[in-house]
Amino acid sequence: MAHGRAVLGIELGSTRIKACLIGERSQVLAAGGHEWENRFVDGVWTYTLEDVESGLQEAYRDLVADVRLRYDVGIESLAAIGVSAMMHGYLAFGADGRLLVPFRTWRNTSTGPAAAALTELLGVNIPMRWSIAHLYQAILDEEPHVKDVAALTTLAGFVHQRLTGRAVLGVGDASGMVPIDPRTHDYDETVLQRFDELVADRAPALRLRALLPEVLEAGAEGGRLTASGAALLDPTGALREGALLCPPEGDAGTGMVATNSVAPREGNVSVGTSVFAMVVLEGPLEQVHHEIDLVTTPAGDPVAMVHCNNGASELAAWVGLFTRFAEASGTALATDAVYEVLFREALAGEGDAGGLLAYNLLAGEPIAGLREGRPLVLRTPDSRFTLANFMRAQIYGVFGVLSLGMRVLASEGVRLERMLAHGGLFRTPGVAERFLSAALAAPVAVGEQAAEGGAWGIAVLAAYSASHAQLDLARYLDDHVFAGAEVRTVEPAQDDVAAFTAFLERYRTGLAVERSAVESA
Repeated sequence: MAHGRAVLGIELGSTRIKACLIGERSQVLAAGGHEWENRFVDGVWTYTLEDVESGLQEAYRDLVADVRLRYDVGIESLAAIGVSAMMHGYLAFGADGRLLVPFRTWRNTSTGPAAAALTELLGVNIPMRWSIAHLYQAILDEEPHVKDVAALTTLAGFVHQRLTGRAVLGVGDASGMVPIDPRTHDYDETVLQRFDELVADRAPALRLRALLPEVLEAGAEGGRLTASGAALLDPTGALREGALLCPPEGDAGTGMVATNSVAPREGNVSVGTSVFAMVVLEGPLEQVHHEIDLVTTPAGDPVAMVHCNNGASELAAWVGLFTRFAEASGTALATDAVYEVLFREALAGEGDAGGLLAYNLLAGEPIAGLREGRPLVLRTPDSRFTLANFMRAQIYGVFGVLSLGMRVLASEGVRLERMLAHGGLFRTPGVAERFLSAALAAPVAVGEQAAEGGAWGIAVLAAYSASHAQLDLARYLDDHVFAGAEVRTVEPAQDDVAAFTAFLERYRTGLAVERSAVESA
């Protein structure tokens, strides 16, 4: 590390900023992190740029401390760096580099009219969280800042630009801003032209391409760490400038890399504050579906994405309640231990969760047609209200909306050989992946890097850029990263699939209660 051969990956997730240092064989050398939370301010889910900067520094400082503890050395230089972050949303800057309005994250669902109009105009699904939808909604709402917009980017692109001075994006992250042309792996020119024509009356000076970062494929050089970038990351001054940076990517792309699922008919599921599944396509879909986003791998290949705004946060809240109960009873347990106890208990639950329903909907959920969320637990007088059934319903609930979206892909005849899963939910072997396999009716695999997730994935992409390998990304991952890697795979059991299907039918019916709760607020 003192000799500059290690590679750093940083991912700004929804609840944690992770830093991961890897060696020449992609093995994890050290890790660091920083907890943070989005804020709900004036009806907008956001993070301040001050929180971004301080959180980045805290995660790096924690990594340096781990290096010092493990190896008794510091970090003076690095071979390469990669930055990843939650995708989509709206970061709009003026010509002076000033942020014009607070960062609007992927979690906001205020762009429904814009997303619907753009989807109809362009003939491709434009999700509410995409940058193009946020921009058009701001234009429709006649927000005064629109006339001053000089640049748009993503969170990963913003941090990358602070480190390198370059306004670039990996193609996967860019595909969450504006649709990508599968032939050119660049923004779709037809989309750009139609958008400019659409807003000509309201924003005559706006030219969408001029606002967007340059698009780069995996393996390209995204810039070099500048002196000011090094000082931002490490205010102590120990880190030197000069490290290569790969194109910044979104958490979708790094999830694909972290699970080695970048080839056709491969897919992956990432579970965190949100849940999303991605399947690399063999060809175009026949119809436009509001449940399916079309994005790309970091190499630019087309991907069908099912993105759910709500993930494991509600489950974590319940685990926190049980953790406090254990502490109050005088038998305190670590949070990870509570997770394991409760997950093991879920295995003893009835296949359909005993008639219980659990909704993890803290925020709006477009796939379910909900503009806001209401976390709920529902049961009938004759349902079996046991801890085992309760926990099974909670874990099933994490996958409920995802399963609705994946059934749309199945109706399109999309073939899937297996889904690779990652995220902390899969740390207890044999539980979450079994339930997910039942939800998807497909094999689910969890690799040894699952808990490291996107920070490790972006570090691998940085190493790929630094290697100047002539191999394509899929071959590089197979030959240099995952060769010999241990993977545990769960095949879907027929009884489990049938039981989850029964749960899902009740879940779909119970959404009427969700809608009523939202409408009556």
